[in-house]
Amino acid sequence: MKKIINMMVLMILCISVLAACGGSQGKETAVDKEVSTGENQKTLILGTNADFPPFEFREGEEVVGFDIDLGKYIAEEMGVKLQVEDMAFDGLIPALQAGKIDFILAGLTVDPDKAKNADFSDPYFTASQMILVTKDNDEIKGSNDLVNKKIGVQLGTTGDSLAQNIEGAEVVQFPAPYAAILELQNKKIDAIVLDLEPCKRFLEQNEDIKMLEEELTQEEYAAAVQKDDKELLDQINAALKKAKEDGTYDALLQKYFEN
Repeated sequence: MKKIINMMVLMILCISVLAACGGSQGKETAVDKEVSTGENQKTLILGTNADFPPFEFREGEEVVGFDIDLGKYIAEEMGVKLQVEDMAFDGLIPALQAGKIDFILAGLTVDPDKAKNADFSDPYFTASQMILVTKDNDEIKGSNDLVNKKIGVQLGTTGDSLAQNIEGAEVVQFPAPYAAILELQNKKIDAIVLDLEPCKRFLEQNEDIKMLEEELTQEEYAAAVQKDDKELLDQINAALKKAKEDGTYDALLQKYFEN
């Protein structure tokens, strides 16, 4: 009889343990996963596209830039480790939706279409779209001259959307801006529509291209998180606010931008 009672007690204990383990399993996002550092510190996975200087670019094997430093600050404020995942720009939102990354910092413009699939933080940078042409091009002097022209853009960007709406334009999409620069230099496209700050960097590196004065847009960059992830969004907004208050934001502007 004692053996039977002991076995029943053992079975009850086993069932209780299994129930407790099962009850602790919930929906896991990337930020819930622990890093094997020996300290059980959690990691925050940042998705970006390292072809967009000075916001994100490569120095050797390392991804660096304004957005990356900002991401490190956010992670530090949250008390977690930052992991940077470099991927194609048009793959960032799908990766966010799939839970492969926790948030995006990639010179990402706030727009209604993207807002259907992600939630945006408070804006952290004001940008504009510009036109690049070769220095010997005297035909294209502004946006009106892009009608019926062959225009290079980075796939999935604001420049891509703008170019699609230009009458008669043939839009050539590239995975990275530098590929469009090469095609422009080889006279295979007539112009490029791209964000102002990357345009400045490409002008420094290529003496045979020029940027027109006309600004095609005024837009805001922001971080993006999964839809309805209010907890992470609030933490990011709090960190962005603190960065502007404690001088970190201004220091990053001075580090990466001339003006």
